[in-house]
Amino acid sequence: MEENHMNVIFRTDASLQIGSGHVMRCLTLAGELKQRGADVMFVCREHPGNLIGLIEGKGYRVELLPQPPADYIATAEDVAHAPLLGVHWNQDAAETVAALDGGQPHWLVVDHYALDRRWEQILRTRVGKIMVIDDLADRHHDCDLLLDQNLYQNMETRYDALVPENCVKLLGPRHALLRPEFTAARRSLRQRDGVIRRVFVFFGGVDPTNETYRALQALAGIADRRFSVDVVVGGGNPHKEQIREFCAAHDGYIYHCQVDNMAELMSVADLAIGAGGSTTWERCSLGLPAIIVALAENQINIAESAHSANALIYIGKAAEVNAEEIAKHITAVLNDAPLIKFLSQRAQQLVEGTGVVLIVNFMGLT
Repeated sequence: MEENHMNVIFRTDASLQIGSGHVMRCLTLAGELKQRGADVMFVCREHPGNLIGLIEGKGYRVELLPQPPADYIATAEDVAHAPLLGVHWNQDAAETVAALDGGQPHWLVVDHYALDRRWEQILRTRVGKIMVIDDLADRHHDCDLLLDQNLYQNMETRYDALVPENCVKLLGPRHALLRPEFTAARRSLRQRDGVIRRVFVFFGGVDPTNETYRALQALAGIADRRFSVDVVVGGGNPHKEQIREFCAAHDGYIYHCQVDNMAELMSVADLAIGAGGSTTWERCSLGLPAIIVALAENQINIAESAHSANALIYIGKAAEVNAEEIAKHITAVLNDAPLIKFLSQRAQQLVEGTGVVLIVNFMGLT
């Protein structure tokens, strides 16, 4: 590692259980760091459904941690999401230290629900500073910088007892990690007129319970349909073939797999149907009104808070929402142009789109 560069290591994972969001937001931060001259490396475990190939494809070195044993069982003193790690946190810490290969990076960025203060304390002497990306506020951290880009009622205080007193906390959607394509698309954004001509469907990179298909059934059931539908799935979506076939069999449905033009597709859409994860802030930055179901527990609070701020319409947890209910909500907004315009304006006010720049400045790269 050269001394005149800032060296940054990311410890994050993607898997069928974890989804793709953690890796995607880390890649956004990594891109800005790299552009400013930093040396960036990832440390990732070889889970089924990992995105290691994608990370390497973007030009980053990835140190691989071995695939976890199938019979791993988390213990009682572990954090709530410990099973996502696949091994004991102590082992993961030792393997991460080994991956550093004696180097002393300036920053270690940790984005993993299964890691907490105990893991971070082991790495503490091996790195300059530690940044944690979180949105659960359910465990203690030993970090210098904490980022939670989400909106919550108690946003300002929820980490007070969980991080050291001197930790800098960057909180709320103004710090959202948006890829450069979103910042660029925002500059040339059209004013939405409330008429729905194109619908954008995306339920995250994995969508294990196939909410995408349920949304497509809801859309297909709407009589007198006058809109086209862009359907986006991740490469790791286990149902992508079924979705592709559905689009091929229905006029006006366009299938997209593992796209690079997400901002463009969102910009031309008039309504989105999707999940409540980090894509929420991408949609908001482009003023795209959305009907949202939560795919996981950690999405509920985000969706409820954004709903309260009139930035989207949250209709409940995926397990409790059927195609008929989705269709009912779509039909309601189809004939309510003033509501669509209002949602669009409120969404855009929440996210300015300069979050990644603010964060990199805090890390000392200007």
